[in-house]
Amino acid sequence: MTMSLGEVILQQIVNGLILGSFYALIALGYSMVYGIIKLLNFAHGDIYMTGAFVCLSVFGVLINRFGMAPGWIGIIISIVAAMVLSGLLGYLAQRFAYRPLLGAPRLSLLITAIGVSLVIYNSVMVITNSRPLFFTSGLDNSAGIRFGGITITYIQIVLIAVSASLMIGLTLFIGYTMTGKAMRAISLDQDTCRLMGINVNQTVGVTFIIGAALAAIAGGLACVYYGNVQYNMGYTMGIKAFTAAVIGGIGSIPGAMLGGLLLGLLEAVGTQFLGSQWKDVFAFGLLILILILKPNGLLGKTEIERM
Repeated sequence: MTMSLGEVILQQIVNGLILGSFYALIALGYSMVYGIIKLLNFAHGDIYMTGAFVCLSVFGVLINRFGMAPGWIGIIISIVAAMVLSGLLGYLAQRFAYRPLLGAPRLSLLITAIGVSLVIYNSVMVITNSRPLFFTSGLDNSAGIRFGGITITYIQIVLIAVSASLMIGLTLFIGYTMTGKAMRAISLDQDTCRLMGINVNQTVGVTFIIGAALAAIAGGLACVYYGNVQYNMGYTMGIKAFTAAVIGGIGSIPGAMLGGLLLGLLEAVGTQFLGSQWKDVFAFGLLILILILKPNGLLGKTEIERM
């Protein structure tokens, strides 16, 4: 059945929301870490990739060793395991690579982040022998709701619902919990927070754990949606998520969500009409345009540094 122009656009909007949800979940980690310690954690995309591999590995063990039938129960257990291990990885990177350099120039932290990214990237590449692995979820990828020529699969509905719930939950956590308030306070003045009795190192550690866990969830959901995992998947996704964070205003949680969804929608709709070879042009063209017109991002705020 031939789809009308309106149906094509609506179908691509659905696809764009899925892609944008992945970008947004990873961009949240970038924004949280940058908002607190002004670090561009370029290892974040590799943590997303690691979370995907952990999810796939745990799912395989559940199926092959314990005889669990493929389905959502195994997927949920696998994603939770990926969250735990990726959160631990994020904390260890913060504890041993970043924390000793918190008082150093920002360039030192940036170079360290690139080093951590390379360590994770190459470690996974060696472990997997550079081979892609495939994820068989046991779910019906074609089942869903149809409106005319538009199809929204049940997996897409679940992915969008999970992503939206996590984004809303993180916003409430940052805004209304004591830890979230401590994070916001540390982003303004770490020294004063220490004088007020806030455990800065612990709060920064929690930030890395949450950001890594969100990236792992995105990695697990990517396993379910795309059906394959490869060692270099974190590089492109990390760059796109960083772009989304900058577009929305890096350091802003709502900005990361907005930037991710906007970037996903632009890529999906643009790819439909101009071809997939233009996908990266859309992403970075939008980034350049936003930086020219609004250097702090769509929801970013101008920072005033005290001398």
